Amino acid sequence: MGSLPYKKTTVTVILVSISFDIRLATNNESDKKSLPLRHLECSGSDRNITETRLLIQYKVFAPMEAFTISVDKVDDEDDEDLTVNKTWVLAPKIHEGDITQILNSLLQGYDNKLRPDIGVRPTVIETDVYVNSIGPVDPINMEYTIDIIFAQTWFDSRLKFNSTMKVLMLNSNMVGKIWIPDTFFRNSRKSDAHWITTPNRLLRIWNNGRVLYTLRLTINAECYLQLHNFPMDEHSCPLEFSSYGYPKNEIEYKWKKPSVEVADPKYWRLYQFAFVGLRNSTEIAHTISGDYVIMTIFFDLSRRMGYFTIQTYIPCILTVVLSWVSFWINKDAVPARTSLGITTVLTMTTLSTIARKSLPKVSYVTAMDLFVSVCFIFVFAALMEYGTLHYFTSNKKGKTTRDRKMKNRALKLTCYFTQVSPGVHASSTLIPMNSIALPQGEDDYGYQCLEGKDCASFFCCFEDCRAGSWREGRIHIRIAKIDSYSRIFFPTAFALFNLVYWVGYLYL
Repeated sequence: MGSLPYKKTTVTVILVSISFDIRLATNNESDKKSLPLRHLECSGSDRNITETRLLIQYKVFAPMEAFTISVDKVDDEDDEDLTVNKTWVLAPKIHEGDITQILNSLLQGYDNKLRPDIGVRPTVIETDVYVNSIGPVDPINMEYTIDIIFAQTWFDSRLKFNSTMKVLMLNSNMVGKIWIPDTFFRNSRKSDAHWITTPNRLLRIWNNGRVLYTLRLTINAECYLQLHNFPMDEHSCPLEFSSYGYPKNEIEYKWKKPSVEVADPKYWRLYQFAFVGLRNSTEIAHTISGDYVIMTIFFDLSRRMGYFTIQTYIPCILTVVLSWVSFWINKDAVPARTSLGITTVLTMTTLSTIARKSLPKVSYVTAMDLFVSVCFIFVFAALMEYGTLHYFTSNKKGKTTRDRKMKNRALKLTCYFTQVSPGVHASSTLIPMNSIALPQGEDDYGYQCLEGKDCASFFCCFEDCRAGSWREGRIHIRIAKIDSYSRIFFPTAFALFNLVYWVGYLYL
């Protein structure tokens, strides 16, 4: 068989992407060697090259060194000349056995019960936190839920290694074989690590002994809420962590830069709250077992009032306004005004009970308690106003009716004596009318505030007291017009209360 004609093409090699072998060609067939190359990538637009072999004129090449290769290309059937310029990358191939050998050498004689540099200097732990989400906040149990990725970085000189690889990227299977800080969250009530589909833990070891360990946690942390200004309150919910067993002279915690990063808050389940910002701090806790470094992150939250405005404030205001309708109802319509007053009082009682269900049973008065209580007082006062009006007006009518009956009896008695006087016996004695004392009722309602008499009360609430010199310097209130007074007093007083309430809690 005759030999095939070849064309010479020049290719420049500079990058590495895929793995395959290139056979070295020399003049002597016995000197041919195989050079393993990994990650070889071709950059160029021509994909119609059929390679038969690569003739490399150097036997040894350093990694990442650019050089020229001669490529023999089989001519096509039409024997067309084709010149191709290609760019390649070369890098040394690292076998899995090399990484296994590195790990075995690192773990040989390694004691994961001892911290790095024990007895020499404290181990410095650099921490940073990435917040996936915050919420919901539970005001009844005074806790909140937070989902974070917690990262810790430290140096362990026992994990240094010499290799062309700068970092070993490992999974959670390696975590239990090296020393890990005993960090715990001090204000955590419940913490869960994520295990699906695999444990959400990451481990990186650099050739200089630097170790990065991260894990994902969901924590229910305590947050003591001060509810004096509820529902216009603001809170700083802390997340505290420290070492459980190593005091300050053994482990020191430091914040990494950036120390805390957060995801987009619009996807958080805060519901009633809005995320305002965060800050971090470092402090020392003095205990009988030693001084511990405590790292704290404060999440500033502000409560949204929309829910409570719709569910509590607006219904309370409307109920108070509804109670004022009785001031325009005729005072003689007893069933209508009584039923309206009782209904509004019961409604306010229900609203106050519902408003308290979303709060813990605190002993102090909150802003909402104050508002609901004042609304209840206004509604109850409107009912008592009609009770007072009905009491005095009914007494006046009863007195007028009794006076009319007594006058009728006196007229009948006068007529009787007039009729019998002409035919009386001579020995009979006529009783003069002036000496007849008209019977008085046992119940004497009201005061007889007549001219020359003195009224003992400062407020005179009876029609008989409208005249007389004794009224000078005294206030006179007409009981029949108490509804007219209430139509002005109740709305004015309630408006002033709302002005003071909202300005005081929102701006002061």
